[in-house]
Amino acid sequence: MEPYAADPQALFSCRQWWVRLPGATPPSAAATTLVLRVAEAREHGDVVVARCHDVTDRASAEALRGARVHVPRASFPTPDDDEYYWVDLIGCQVVNRQGMLLGTVQGLLETGPTCVLRIGSEPETLIPFVSAYVDAVRLDDRTIVVDWQPGD
Repeated sequence: MEPYAADPQALFSCRQWWVRLPGATPPSAAATTLVLRVAEAREHGDVVVARCHDVTDRASAEALRGARVHVPRASFPTPDDDEYYWVDLIGCQVVNRQGMLLGTVQGLLETGPTCVLRIGSEPETLIPFVSAYVDAVRLDDRTIVVDWQPGD
């Protein structure tokens, strides 16, 4: 599996994974989600390789190709100061220094050296998630303050 994080440590510290099979979408997702007991997991190049007690043959393993793995939030490593999990930023209101609401974080883009906040819908606003533009992230009130003007 290919991790969605630069550091897949949460996968290694958790002994149970919730796995959503490829193509599963709500409302049928519950019927296509498995709980796997992990015997061991490790990085192998750009992917994570795991051995699970519940997957006993190659055909069962192949059936999981493309599945999405979820782990409990308690398994996430504690982020350093000024580090945030994307899931915590999505849904935050974005306001500029003047207090103008620019929109809501819909997602983030990985561009290599930095991430970019995707704000609103059409037309979408893209704001680099770097200290030059982001003044404050207040997760307690779900607000991100930026040095940005509409139309920038």
